[in-house]
Amino acid sequence: MTDPAIAQPAATEPAAAVPAAGGDALARALAAEHAAVYAYGVIGGKVADGLRARATGGFDAHRARRDQLRSMIAQRGGSPTEPGPAYHLPFEVRTSADAVRLAVLVEGRLITAYLELAADRDPSLRRLAALAAQECATRAYGWQPSISAFPGMPGRAESGPSPVGPTPPSSPSQPKPIG
Repeated sequence: MTDPAIAQPAATEPAAAVPAAGGDALARALAAEHAAVYAYGVIGGKVADGLRARATGGFDAHRARRDQLRSMIAQRGGSPTEPGPAYHLPFEVRTSADAVRLAVLVEGRLITAYLELAADRDPSLRRLAALAAQECATRAYGWQPSISAFPGMPGRAESGPSPVGPTPPSSPSQPKPIG
């Protein structure tokens, strides 16, 4: 089942999947990607025109990652879950600002799912999880430029907006003349 903060399947649950090597964390990452694909469909319909390309990019990236996870589960002898027919979002998305807030939330929750997958013993799953978490953090930053010391870690405070401009270098001290 997906993290309720991303989106919750509505009405009916898809049939239970057969676990694969990589276990429940891989299945939960897939479920989170199913929810993200749904959420990005909503996001794309609500964002301002200037953000539509970013929403489409997020949708395409999550759809590709979802397909990759489905393939990995099947290759490992498991049966990947199908997406729910619809999902309940954590709040109503009425405006472009709501859509941006949802995108940031979705990316953060996906980071959490991938952090769990990063604990797996399989190096290929750890590598996939690290890359996916990095991509999600980058997308979240694109939606809302803020820095988190521990992205995806529940209960960790955000450190606030990123610096807008470069930090001026400190002026080097001038050596005293000899003599």
